[in-house]
Amino acid sequence: MRAVALAIAISLPLPALAHPHVWIDTGVEVLFDAGGRAEALRITWVYDDFYSMVLVEERGLDADHDGNATAAETAALQGFDMNWDTGFSGDTYLLSGETPVPLGPPEDWTAKFEGGRLTSTHLRRIDPALPLEQPLRVQAYDPSFYNAYTIALPPTFTPALPQGCKAEVLAPDATAANEQLLAALAEYGADQDVEADFPAVGANFADELVVTCGAE
Repeated sequence: MRAVALAIAISLPLPALAHPHVWIDTGVEVLFDAGGRAEALRITWVYDDFYSMVLVEERGLDADHDGNATAAETAALQGFDMNWDTGFSGDTYLLSGETPVPLGPPEDWTAKFEGGRLTSTHLRRIDPALPLEQPLRVQAYDPSFYNAYTIALPPTFTPALPQGCKAEVLAPDATAANEQLLAALAEYGADQDVEADFPAVGANFADELVVTCGAE
């Protein structure tokens, strides 16, 4: 999936290459209640090597430059990416069929720095719990395409995927996303700052986890 996003970026003209800035391998865990309803999502973000290095150095961590945080440094990292502005989606979107479903604020977060990469996790509650009468869809994207998310980690289900359900991760149509971005950029004048006002094309590049139950 990251290869697809990278191929898109390489094929774009220079103004478009300003985005994305950060590459994030994403994991999605769906938590179910005793009735088989989705009650929460646990999201994992694994940041790219360069962004991880910059963030760690800005915080004065990993003094020995071995790519791993000590226990004290790990404690200092907790919540480093959880200071969200009011109304921020967390770049995670849940739908039941075509209907958006609100997610609670992040909680129960963790963070670590291992092997030169920062990893964080957080929980988003679904209240009320969501029955799987329609396909459950989890999309990972930044509308501004500043961050590029790829659902690169295998999805997990706790305690288990309900009987009769199946899950798959769908990739975006790279060609169509690229064309839509180029069309949006073509609307900008020569004196406009594309970087400051980048078109909201992130959804076109979104990976999506889809859980479908019962007969289709």
